[in-house]
Amino acid sequence: MRADTRKASSLSKITIDHEDDATETTLSAQLDETHTPPTFGELGVRDEIVKALAEIGIERTFAIQELTLPLALAGDDLIGQARTGMGKTFGFGVPLLHRVATADSGTTALDGTPRALVIVPTRELCVQVTEDLENAAKYLKSGKKKLEVLSIYGGRPYEQQIDALRKGVDVIVGTPGRLLDLANQGHLILGKVGVLVLDEADEMLDLGFLPDIERILGMVPDKRQTMLFSATMPGPIITLARTFLTQPTHIRAEEADSSAVHERTTQYIYRAHALDKAEMVARVLQADGRGATMIFTRTKRTAQKVADDLNERGFNVGAVHGDLGQIAREKSLKAFRNGTVDVLVATDVAARGIDIDDVTHVINYQCPEDEKTYVHRIGRTGRAGRTGTAITLVDWDDIPRWQLIDKALALGTPDPVETYSSSPHLYEELGIPTDAKGSIRKARAERPAKDEKDAKDAKTDKSDASNRSRSRRRTRGGKATDGSAPAEATATSGDKTTEVASSASDDAAAPRRRRRRRRPAAGEGASGQADTQPVSATAASE
Repeated sequence: MRADTRKASSLSKITIDHEDDATETTLSAQLDETHTPPTFGELGVRDEIVKALAEIGIERTFAIQELTLPLALAGDDLIGQARTGMGKTFGFGVPLLHRVATADSGTTALDGTPRALVIVPTRELCVQVTEDLENAAKYLKSGKKKLEVLSIYGGRPYEQQIDALRKGVDVIVGTPGRLLDLANQGHLILGKVGVLVLDEADEMLDLGFLPDIERILGMVPDKRQTMLFSATMPGPIITLARTFLTQPTHIRAEEADSSAVHERTTQYIYRAHALDKAEMVARVLQADGRGATMIFTRTKRTAQKVADDLNERGFNVGAVHGDLGQIAREKSLKAFRNGTVDVLVATDVAARGIDIDDVTHVINYQCPEDEKTYVHRIGRTGRAGRTGTAITLVDWDDIPRWQLIDKALALGTPDPVETYSSSPHLYEELGIPTDAKGSIRKARAERPAKDEKDAKDAKTDKSDASNRSRSRRRTRGGKATDGSAPAEATATSGDKTTEVASSASDDAAAPRRRRRRRRPAAGEGASGQADTQPVSATAASE
């Protein structure tokens, strides 16, 4: 294998296994803690990409990138396997952009037809990968124009994406459904794709996208480079790889003594009552050192309910789930990324679509379905060498499910300790101030002076309206009882609300007009007394 000598000099442990049919080579490696990873420039990446990455603070490679880049830059097919948060996006993105921008790479058809395709399972991941590729391609040219990266996914108008394809793009990042739709309509031409990437392949399998992917793979040229990246490799994905990849190298890169869960993520599991979870979460959000936080639920309804509840308690919260429109979901994600909101409540649809390095806490409001979901959820924290905290609230009904997760991951906590929002150990373990309450009011107390002035003006206006209401003259038959002008003549058009309120309060004294009523006896009202209510001329004529 190429570059094995270079890898052996920089990695503490490396093994190469050849499959019986000689169609796949497996490269497994563990990095020594003292190992200094090379820079992208040292691995032969184009200077334009190195410069763009340096501007966003990325200079040295992660393990998966160090192993994949030499093979990917040479155009080899490969399978990249590493835990979430270990840099898989640039593991395929950097060599993809390098080859598209290099004249002799075989992917330089400059007629506006896409030359590289990245298939992802979710809309959120599509947006994230597109943003990463655009950052890395900042200084790259396609002929005389800037290299164009386009995202294609559902929930957005077809017309915008079709117009972009007509203008010409170099790299497409998309979800299977929308890609297949545009390809079947003839708007997306895949006949000149030279580099194909399947990202988070196991998630696409879980979501049932495998048939769509197979149809898309049948539209791209047979002569191409194919890279498949995933955190896990179930049987169907391995079968897919062996069907559509040519003698791939299977790369597994891990740190020494690594497990499925990041060691830098501290995990807390509590047995919690469903009616007390909101109180517990409100206090966890006040823990010392708490930064950007993600809260995961199993259902869309619960996600929105939790987000609304926390907003009422004074926290800055956004939500991402299937009941929200795509624009609303993107707006919440953008607010979370730029720090406008520091709490994001999401269903598992967002578990793999958000790549934010500084998430400090992950809270499983509802127990995950299985161990794989658990790993991907808490993988949102402890990323890129940082530390994180993962908190899982397990209801009594979810204990059997949690015990299966615990056994599969060997976490050693099959019976979580019973915990409430008032439990002392909750405050002690998570660094929560002892005086923390179930809500915070600082945001309201510290409003800008303009808001306070507006509130004061509104209060004054309300008081004036109330005074105007109390000063109204009672009328009878449309005439003032004290001989003054009728109320309708003295009220302006802007006081209609005051008139209604006054009319309601004076209902006993202001008789209804133009209303015919049945009288139990001729000449008498319901009370038995003579009815002295005046009847208008119009009512009499009816």
